Amino acid sequence: MKKKKKSVSYAKWGYIFILPFFITYIIFSLIPLLDTIRYSFFEYYRTGIKEVGPNFIGMKNYVSLLKSDMVVYGKNTLIMWVIGFIPQIVFALILANWFTDIRLKIRGKQFFKVVIYLPNLIMASAFAMLFFTLFSTNGPVNSIMLSIGFIKKPIDFLGSIFGTRSLIGFMNFLMWFGNTTIMLIAAINGISMEIFEACDLDGCNSIQRFFYITLPMIRPILAYTLVTSIIGGLQMFDVPQILTNGQGNPDRSSMTLIMFLNNHLKSKNYGMAGSLSVYLFIVSAILCFIVYKITNDNDPDGSKAAAKAEKRRRRRGLL
Repeated sequence: MKKKKKSVSYAKWGYIFILPFFITYIIFSLIPLLDTIRYSFFEYYRTGIKEVGPNFIGMKNYVSLLKSDMVVYGKNTLIMWVIGFIPQIVFALILANWFTDIRLKIRGKQFFKVVIYLPNLIMASAFAMLFFTLFSTNGPVNSIMLSIGFIKKPIDFLGSIFGTRSLIGFMNFLMWFGNTTIMLIAAINGISMEIFEACDLDGCNSIQRFFYITLPMIRPILAYTLVTSIIGGLQMFDVPQILTNGQGNPDRSSMTLIMFLNNHLKSKNYGMAGSLSVYLFIVSAILCFIVYKITNDNDPDGSKAAAKAEKRRRRRGLL
């Protein structure tokens, strides 16, 4: 009699290979997250050498934060994120469309891809120090404009709300538009060439091809880009922290939510820091859900919408 060959359970080995990730995630992410939520309901801080708590106080930390300047700092964070993200996604879409259009026959594509991605490899702290030096009152930018007679006196870029926010948004744009461009290029390259060929045969021009073919087909990647950008924007910290020396000046108009959180961590106010982290988590979840609902197309051919419209007509006919 022939011996039966032992079958290999590939599913078992798959679970074994992904087990280290889950163990690491539980130890270093899930447990600290749950601990942060737990501390948000406690009074727990230090004053000098005296440690207060942890004493359970319920929702008092959350109420105190709502009465603080948290909402103002949230508005600051949103404004600086919008300043950086809008040009980022516009430039990324334009560049991705150019680099993937075979009709343009652009030479040196790989070189340009490397160049636009390079700023993403520079540390945010180095970027902030560079811009602080360039745009200071006695910096090179003011010196050049004074020497050519463009301005009569130095501009205090970091002394105005518009200047500081614009610089922070511009730095975020420079650091991340290359990464977004590469992702969008990969998404467009994943579209079948037959679709583009059919589009050309139907007489579509470049603008129609972009809005009616390219954008709808890369919608999942656009949603991913927007969601990750929202999460990154809410966690904006290093650039404004270094550029304003942690003060969020002028008039704390560049103070972000994470800078506010960092102040609580410096003062060892763990309960308040935990409740602020929970607020950030809730806001991130709500914004990501809104983006998902807007960008998720559950009815690409319009059949569901047509069926609903037909039901409405029938109900009106019965009435």
